[in-house]
Amino acid sequence: MPHIVFDKKIDLFHLSKNFIPIFQKTPILIKIQSIYVEQNGYSALLPTIVIDKSHQEFLIEISTTEVKSTIRLYPGTDPEKTDGVKTSMALISKFLIKIFPDVKIIRSNIYEFIEKVN
Repeated sequence: MPHIVFDKKIDLFHLSKNFIPIFQKTPILIKIQSIYVEQNGYSALLPTIVIDKSHQEFLIEISTTEVKSTIRLYPGTDPEKTDGVKTSMALISKFLIKIFPDVKIIRSNIYEFIEKVN
């Protein structure tokens, strides 16, 4: 399962207030329009649309603990793990680092996609 783990707790309410919709047209269409944060502030869902080999709609989850934060595919949705799906997660990680420049990726199994996104 693709995932990205950061070394700190991320303030999801702050992330939500600063969220800018993500839209990439080429080479793969990726659209992430909104973020929904749980009341307790420990998880957020981002509805995502990816069109590469097929049209997929799914949720990306950001979950936090006191010592780390993780981006992963929400278990209730099960998209095919295409390059587009992995790229959408990488785009969220880059946005997160832009908002919280002091966080660092400590673990991931999609580093090659993170390195490719601008």
